[in-house]
Amino acid sequence: MEFESYEDAYNYYNCYAKEVGFRVRVKNSWFKRNSREKYGAVLCCSSQGFKRVKDVNRLRKETRTGCPAMIRMRLADSQRWRVLEVSLEHNHLLGAKIYRSIKKMATGNKRKLQKSSDVEVQTIKLYRALVIDAGGNNGHPSSNAREIRKISEVPNQLNLRKGDAQAIHNYLCRMQLTNPNFFYLMDLNDEGHLRNVFWIDARSRASCSYFSDVFYIDSTYLSNKYEIPLVAFIGSNHHGQSVLLGCGLLAGETRESYTWLLKAWLTCVSGHGPQTIITDRCKALRSAIGEVFPRSHHRFGLSHVMKRVPEKLGGLRNYDAIRLALMKAVYDSLKVLEFEAAWSFMVQRFGVGDHEWLQSLYEDRVLWVPVYLKDTFFAGMSSARPGETLTPFFDRYVHKQTPLKEFLDKYELALHKKHKQETLADIESRSSGPTLKTRCSFELQLSKLYTREIFKKFQFEVEEMYSCFSTTQIHIDGPIVIFLVKERVLGEGSRRDIRDYEVLYNKSAGEVRCICSCFNFYGYLCRHAMCVLNFNGVEEIPSRYMLSRWKKDYKRLYIPDQISTDVDATDQVQWYSQLHRSALQVVEEGVISLDHYSIAIQALEESLNRVHVVEDKQD
Repeated sequence: MEFESYEDAYNYYNCYAKEVGFRVRVKNSWFKRNSREKYGAVLCCSSQGFKRVKDVNRLRKETRTGCPAMIRMRLADSQRWRVLEVSLEHNHLLGAKIYRSIKKMATGNKRKLQKSSDVEVQTIKLYRALVIDAGGNNGHPSSNAREIRKISEVPNQLNLRKGDAQAIHNYLCRMQLTNPNFFYLMDLNDEGHLRNVFWIDARSRASCSYFSDVFYIDSTYLSNKYEIPLVAFIGSNHHGQSVLLGCGLLAGETRESYTWLLKAWLTCVSGHGPQTIITDRCKALRSAIGEVFPRSHHRFGLSHVMKRVPEKLGGLRNYDAIRLALMKAVYDSLKVLEFEAAWSFMVQRFGVGDHEWLQSLYEDRVLWVPVYLKDTFFAGMSSARPGETLTPFFDRYVHKQTPLKEFLDKYELALHKKHKQETLADIESRSSGPTLKTRCSFELQLSKLYTREIFKKFQFEVEEMYSCFSTTQIHIDGPIVIFLVKERVLGEGSRRDIRDYEVLYNKSAGEVRCICSCFNFYGYLCRHAMCVLNFNGVEEIPSRYMLSRWKKDYKRLYIPDQISTDVDATDQVQWYSQLHRSALQVVEEGVISLDHYSIAIQALEESLNRVHVVEDKQD
C-alpha cells in the first residue's frame, strides 16, 4: 500500500491496531542528514522486544513478549509513503478494542497536538471504509429488512449489501497474500465510504504486458443496473481468446468514477496506454478516456450499437426493411461516399430523418462505422462483420441478480477456466502442425508460426483467394500501383454477386493495403491483398504483416519491459517486480513439454537452494 504522507500511514496502522486490540509504538525512524526530513520508519506492536537488562530490577511488570507484529515503510521517489514489509502475527493475547496510541509529533507543540484529531478524522477514512461500512448502514445494524438488502443508494457511494465491504476487504487481502503481484486500489468519498475499487491479479497483469495494445471496456453490468456495478477490461490473446486485464466496481456512470478507474489501470501497467480502446456509447466514459488516454484511438463497439437496433427501432413501421437498409449501409460500404449515399437513401425512403437515436448514431459515425475506421488497429476485436460480437468475459458467470459475494467466488472460477483454455490451446498449437488445404506458399509459411486458431482464420482467407477471378492493374503513381481485384461474393438469397476491391501495392516498401482493411480489423492479410502479392510473384508474406502477437511462441520470445540492470539497492518493490518478470519467462518456457518442465523446475529449485545458502551465511 501507499499513503500520501507519514501521518496517513501512521493513522491507518493505528486504526487497525485499535480494531484488533493492541497499541502501536514507533520502533525506528530514519531522517535525511541535511534536511532532517523523515524518509523511513518501522511501526510495531507495543509488546515488541524486551526490557533492557538495566531496567529488569524495576518494580514494573514485564509486558513485552518479543511480538513480531510490525510494518516497515519508506518514502518512495513519488513522494508517497510505501509499505515495504508487514507482519500481522502476534505472540500474545490481544486486548479489547479500547487502546489509544500516543502519537509522537515531530515538533511537539500543543497547537499541532490539538489538531491531530482532525487530521486523524481525514486520514482514518480508508480504514473506516473497510471496517465500519462492513457492518452495513454505516456500522449501525437495522432491523428493517429493506435496509439490509441495500445499504446505499447514494450516487457518490458504492451500492453494496450489508457485509459486502467486508467481503471485498477479505478478498483483496487474501489475494494479496496468495497471489504474487496482485494489485488493487480503493477510492473513498469525503465521508470515508467506499466509492470505487480496482483490482488486477498477477496473471492479468502479465497479460497486460502482452495483450493490452487493444482492449474493450465492458461496462454492461454497470449501465444495465446489475446487482454488481462491475466494469471489466478485456483484451484478446494470441489465440483470439478473451483475456481479463483488470476489474473495477464503480459508484456510478460518472466521468469522475471512470477517470479514477482508468488512472488506476494506468498505474498498474506503469503508464503504458493502449493503441485502441473500444467501449459502448457512454458520454462519461468517452470524456474520461479523452483525459486519461489522449493518444489512444477511442472507438465504439459496432456490436454494441447493432445490439440496440431492435430496442431503438423495433416500434417503427417497416422495421425489418429499415434494419436491412441499416445493415447494408454499415457492413457493405467500402468507401465513405457509399456509406453516405446508403444512409441518405435509408433516411429518405423510410422517413426517419427526425429519429433521435439514428441522428445521434450518424453524428458519431466516425467512431463506429467500419468504413471510417480503416486506419485503426483492432486485433480482431472490431466485430466488423455481421454476426460478430464482443463476448463478455464473465458471460454465464454473472446474471442481473448475482450478489457480490457470489461473484467474487465465480471470478476465480472464470479466471481458472480461461487460463485452462489458453494452456490447452498453447499445447495444441505447439504439439502438432495444422492440415494444409492448398498449395499456396503463404499458407505453408504462416502454418509454422501462428497459433492454431489464428492460422485457421488466415487459412480461410487463403482458400477464398480462389473466389477472386481477376487481378488488374488500374493506376500507377511512382512506386505505388493500384490493382483491382474482382471477387464473387454471396449476395441476397443464394445468388453470387461480383464485387470490386482496390488494393494499393508498393513493392519497394513491401506494402500492400486493401480497401477492405482486413489487416487492421483482424490482424492478418485478406484474400485480395494476397492475390496482388501472388500476381507480382511474391512468395512470402512481408514481415510487417506477420504480427508477433499471433505467434505460438510469442509469450516466450517477447519479454515485456526489458529487465533493467540498474537496481536500486534499497527498493525491494523493484527487486520483486524484476524477479517476477524473470520467473515468468521460465514458466512460459517450462510448459512447452515435459522435458522443458523438468529442466525448469530443477533450475528453480537450484536457485532457491542457492538463495538459502546466502541466508545461512548471513545468519
